[in-house]
Amino acid sequence: MDREQLADFLRRRREALQPEDVGLGRGPRRRTAGLRREEVAALCDMSVDYYSRLEQRRGPQPSEQMLKAIARGLRLTLAERDHLFRLAGHTAPARASSGDHVSPGLMRILDRLADTPAQVMTELGETLVQTPAARALFGDETRHEGFVRSVVHRWFTDPASRDVYPAEDHPVHARAFTADLRAVYAKQGPRSRAAALVEATLAASPEFARFWEAHEVPATHARQKRLQHPEVGVMELQCQLLHDPDQGHSLLVLTATPGTESYDRLQLLSVIGAQLVASTTGSGTPAR
Repeated sequence: MDREQLADFLRRRREALQPEDVGLGRGPRRRTAGLRREEVAALCDMSVDYYSRLEQRRGPQPSEQMLKAIARGLRLTLAERDHLFRLAGHTAPARASSGDHVSPGLMRILDRLADTPAQVMTELGETLVQTPAARALFGDETRHEGFVRSVVHRWFTDPASRDVYPAEDHPVHARAFTADLRAVYAKQGPRSRAAALVEATLAASPEFARFWEAHEVPATHARQKRLQHPEVGVMELQCQLLHDPDQGHSLLVLTATPGTESYDRLQLLSVIGAQLVASTTGSGTPAR
């Protein structure tokens, strides 16, 4: 690990980012070149102390998970991400069209959606990054590892993962999740990560096995979805997807019609999300 070069690289990338680049307001008294350390720490979902120690050449060696968070927070390109990993003493991740690195362009879009649930996901339904409102609604889906990272696997193995949808809508979502996974399996082939996910989910869930045997292919998804939160209730939301063909990622955005009760509830959810982020990044340890 090259502490001096790592610290220099982090500082220069932080100073190169402007508040407007990440959806933040500049404010009247900003004298810092680029972003403040506390702003970068919040973008990386870690404590200010942890990030500051890295820039001050006295932090511990970051884990690969922390480096991925830093790469997203600083909006690094793939080449910059690889450089970050090498400075920190890790091998750069293999590049793949379905990798975990979110493109800076997609991150810039996400930055402007802080007041609504939005998240970037892989083809297998693995959540890579979320807005605060999305975390308030779905929970922190980025914390999972292994097959549990996939929303499809969680749906059929963890009953609590279904709580965000009204019970009467569960059969529709179960069929849709299964059909979506089948489409990815057909695209990636029998020796792919999708195939391994299918095998693991078949072994864990007889319910998934029944849906899988039906061999349904994806239909056009309903743009209108009902989601619920224990504090705000049921919301009628519109679902939009923006695809990044180069990375194989999708940006999921949920909005509500202005003037409706669902819109008011979604505004309350955004407040809850902001409070959640403030509570998780105010501690002295990394949030991840």
